[in-house]
Amino acid sequence: MKDGVQTKTILRALAGETLPTPPIWMMRQAGRYLPEYKATRAQAGDFLSLCYNPELAAEVTLQPIRRYGFDAAILFADILLIPQALGADLWFVTGEGPRLSTITAQSDFDVLKPVDAVHDTLNPIYETIKILRRELPAETTLIGFAGAPWTVATYMIAGQGTPDQAPAHALMQGNTALFEALLDRITAATIEYLSAQIEAGAEVVKIFDSWAGSLKGEAFQKYAVAPCAEITAALKAKYPHIPVIGFPREAGDGYIGFHGKTGVDCVALDNSISADWAAANVQVDGCVQGNLASSHMVTGGQALVDETRAIVKALSNGPHIFNLGHGITPDADPENVTLMIETVRGG
Repeated sequence: MKDGVQTKTILRALAGETLPTPPIWMMRQAGRYLPEYKATRAQAGDFLSLCYNPELAAEVTLQPIRRYGFDAAILFADILLIPQALGADLWFVTGEGPRLSTITAQSDFDVLKPVDAVHDTLNPIYETIKILRRELPAETTLIGFAGAPWTVATYMIAGQGTPDQAPAHALMQGNTALFEALLDRITAATIEYLSAQIEAGAEVVKIFDSWAGSLKGEAFQKYAVAPCAEITAALKAKYPHIPVIGFPREAGDGYIGFHGKTGVDCVALDNSISADWAAANVQVDGCVQGNLASSHMVTGGQALVDETRAIVKALSNGPHIFNLGHGITPDADPENVTLMIETVRGG
């Protein structure tokens, strides 16, 4: 703020302002495509140790800000810290990704911790946020985040990522009461977690529903829309000034009306929909974020420039935050990120 006027571009866009140049940040901007990230991760020992080391987690959050001058920094953490904080075992297998103890029966659920116990595990995350609020440039917005209950539940039920979330769908149909109890526990824990992030200094929070696209029809409304609305309403009741970004990835037509149904200030878009379609169907309701295919960060060249310009143009008549449609991948070229930013900011 300067003389009561908001100067942070991300917050201006989230408040509904159409800016001449869209502010920009990038999902997974602190990540393995950056040599400095790999060096800090090696120093931490492993991925989870990095998440729970406030000084090093703050350092990797700051690295892409130093290198690129993004308009926002996103807290370095992981959506699976919530299951761990609730008592699930969590570990990472090199080259394969996360593994968790599974919840497929009532007895598995019964040993989970109560919601208010999550802070015992998650306190280092709040410390990371406090460091970042001290260290970030004045113009940079700090975004906190959590996974959406459905996406987090898919990992807790299957014990790992799955191509079609079949184990979670099977539990939903085979033991609906247990499935919904798990979703409710994650929802309540997520409200606690995001509230604590805001108390520590997060200026925006984002709810990542990476697997929303595998929910169809009524299931999408019940298990993607409703939990996002519940979390958003709880946060808005306590922190009405804090914007919320929702990301129901690959929701397709489910993007239509998502602002109104959930109360989020901004809807993040994946790259399976066109920016023109998003302008006509989603941006009419408020700020949107996205949606360059992350593959352009690998391939670069004129195609990157052309697609970036097309997205900026398509979404230029309303509030827009430029981002990718999914996280940047480890094989991306850091120079292509520079090219994307220069294209957005230079036209």
